Amino acid sequence: MNCVARGPIRKMTSRLETPVHYSLPVGEESVAMNPLLGSKLKLHFSGQINCVHCGRNTNKSFNQGYCYPCFQRLAQCDSCIIHPEKCHFDMGTCREPEWGEKYCMQDHIVYLANSSGVKVGITRATQVPTRWIDQGAVQALAIVRVRTRLQSGSLEILFKQHVADKTNWRDMLKGGDHHTDLHAERDRLVAECQKDIDDLVQRFGFHAISVLSGIDAVQIEYPVLEYPEKISSFNFDKDANVEGTLIGIKGQYLIFDTGVINMRRFAGYNLEIFTS
Repeated sequence: MNCVARGPIRKMTSRLETPVHYSLPVGEESVAMNPLLGSKLKLHFSGQINCVHCGRNTNKSFNQGYCYPCFQRLAQCDSCIIHPEKCHFDMGTCREPEWGEKYCMQDHIVYLANSSGVKVGITRATQVPTRWIDQGAVQALAIVRVRTRLQSGSLEILFKQHVADKTNWRDMLKGGDHHTDLHAERDRLVAECQKDIDDLVQRFGFHAISVLSGIDAVQIEYPVLEYPEKISSFNFDKDANVEGTLIGIKGQYLIFDTGVINMRRFAGYNLEIFTS
């Protein structure tokens, strides 16, 4: 087998095409993954992990690629990233106010996505449609635009009382890709939550929250030759080698005939990529 790249990896980058175009950053290289469909691949983990932020060697990865000091220090690793309704920027206690200003005090989108079923989620406006692709959604619809991450989290809390807020990754990787009427789901959610939405408008201001209309749902097709009947996952912490025929890519997963692996989870891991 030929080694096509080696070095620490990052999460796969994607471009919305039909199907989605994927590349895997490996060290200074960017490996186009779509042309490798149907080929035998081997991914070998050298045992070295480098923090995706500072680059130092670390024995263990935290929060998908960070060393422990960065995990403790960086705003992007704070618990409010997972729970945006707990954003404390306005309290003056953000770990990195400049980072918060750039990433949290910016327009966010509340959306519905169909991955393993319909779910609600949030993302920065600049991350559309990347966020949807990373989740393996086959459909997505922006439903509300807000001014800050805190506002998006407050809306998500309302909506997730009526719709799921998580993707079942196993169901997502089984395919099926049943489409649904996201516009009808949006109308139902907005109607059921209208009073609470009005209360948030009173709290944050009239211009802070905009319910969107007249927008088409985005349809997403993935480069998958076939979906696995049984889902088994690889883990570089348990086995240094992942090997098999690449039969698909969806979300941040590489799908082999031998199992699947979430590449985002292993950001910072030093890999050698072999093809035959």
